[in-house]
Amino acid sequence: MDNPRIFLWLALLFLVWLNVDAWMKDYGRGAAPAPAAVEAPASAPVSSLTESLPSVGAPPATTEAGGAPTGVPGEPAPVIGATIHVVTDVLDMDISLAGGDIVRADLLDYPLKKDDPDTKVRLFNTDSADSLYLYQSGLTTGQAGRDEPNHKARYTTAASEFRLEPGQDELAIPLSWSDGTGVAVTKSFLLRRGHYAVEVHYDIRNASAEPLALAPYAQLVRHWVPVERSMFNVESYAFRGPAVYDGEKYSKLKVDDEDDQQFTQAVTGGWIAALQHHFVAAIVPPAGQAYRFALKVQDKDYLLRAIGPTQTVAAGASGQFEETLFVGPKLQAQLAETGPELQRTADYGKLTILSQPLFWLLDKVHGFIGNWGWTIIIVTFLIKLAFYKLAETSGRSMAKMRTAAPRMKAIQERFKDDREGQARAMMELYKREKINPVAGCLPMLVQIPFFLAFYWVLLESVEMRQAPFMGWIQDLSSRDPFFILPLLMGGAMFLQFKLNPTPPDPVQAKVFAFMPIIMTAMFAWFPAGLVLYWLTNTVLSIAQQWKINRLVEAEEKKHRTG
Repeated sequence: MDNPRIFLWLALLFLVWLNVDAWMKDYGRGAAPAPAAVEAPASAPVSSLTESLPSVGAPPATTEAGGAPTGVPGEPAPVIGATIHVVTDVLDMDISLAGGDIVRADLLDYPLKKDDPDTKVRLFNTDSADSLYLYQSGLTTGQAGRDEPNHKARYTTAASEFRLEPGQDELAIPLSWSDGTGVAVTKSFLLRRGHYAVEVHYDIRNASAEPLALAPYAQLVRHWVPVERSMFNVESYAFRGPAVYDGEKYSKLKVDDEDDQQFTQAVTGGWIAALQHHFVAAIVPPAGQAYRFALKVQDKDYLLRAIGPTQTVAAGASGQFEETLFVGPKLQAQLAETGPELQRTADYGKLTILSQPLFWLLDKVHGFIGNWGWTIIIVTFLIKLAFYKLAETSGRSMAKMRTAAPRMKAIQERFKDDREGQARAMMELYKREKINPVAGCLPMLVQIPFFLAFYWVLLESVEMRQAPFMGWIQDLSSRDPFFILPLLMGGAMFLQFKLNPTPPDPVQAKVFAFMPIIMTAMFAWFPAGLVLYWLTNTVLSIAQQWKINRLVEAEEKKHRTG
């Protein structure tokens, strides 16, 4: 092997190709931009999935709740209108009184576009059938036609608007329902300052003469729109669709896959979620309770449902149910607090085992620095430091080949018609000069997964969404608007090429000479944060190789003169 760099570059390009191919096969749909914020309509668009009630069947578990009834409070005055308005410091939502569905959720800290701060990212949305996305929940007896507090029931409340006031840490929104026979249910949403987790509580008072068996359920209904993939929009490669964690394994479900369309599974300690780039809605059942998860697809709509165990509330007794909804950005600290392994929704793909520690390191450094751009530079330096010994092995091999390049070229000219003799002469030269042409390959190959893992961290971590660096770079998750960083990176790669030994083969030399141009064109559309990482890594590699070259040249000179 005359020069290992061609194999290194081919290996890198091959792995990049594998990664792109994996995107095509494993990641269902790209992320579509959320629609602009507008007033929510009085009722959701008609969809047969929104009318669907769960079939309780044989429940995973049955428990009985007892105790004296706590008393049914006076019925609040009905609110005129179909929705109530809820505002915290981070969420602006509409809750429908028809079923207690959350039909709109705007994220107040996340503009849809950085240059339009007044238009927020919207998750739940019922503006039209094409943008349908909502959260439904309720309690069901499993008996068709029975009056029950499911997502078709009519609730009442005492106010049309609820706001988290300054100095207030919690906001409760109670909705009331009764069937006229003595059964009354209060469905409450509890929101906390700074948090995107919404606790949903049910308090049942059975003042009737009969026991009441109820099962809790919650579901996400969403219209699914395939997004055209494009190298000019890296966000289009992020997964969009339903996902499930069964307590042990995290799985993404493909809406257009016939097997996934029939998905159903009994789960304890898991959750269901609807994913998109940087944002998620997830339903987390109570810990330790056996739920049944199911996916249902109809046309371009999907319904992801969690059905809980039946509880029997005795006559004259009360009972409680609860679950948690997370609707917001993929903030990994909050996700981890909300549900087991819910931070997996920050989808790093098959390199999660590397990406999560990288994000942890980035997050810790950012806690001191306060700027994600400088954080990327510092963490790149730390990664380079961690791989210094491996890179030094590769660098010394490159440096020795550089000093031996004239002799290698002479051998090639002398044996240009004798390939076998040329190979023997090369091996003798390598042995005499103690050059291992393969030594530079493995250390470089070890670092390639870290590059790909870093890519997914920068692409998927919402913490870096619209994060400014300095000057013209005001969004590290988007491409450089003036392509300055890619051009600097290309220039640095050209310097690195000139610093390393020139391949004896003229064709190889031309390929490597054009490689910085090819990489510049490719990286021009990548997130600025990733280009900053690669530029920093290249500059550090140049500095390291320059130092190693000087040391090896000094050793060679000393060896000849000594």
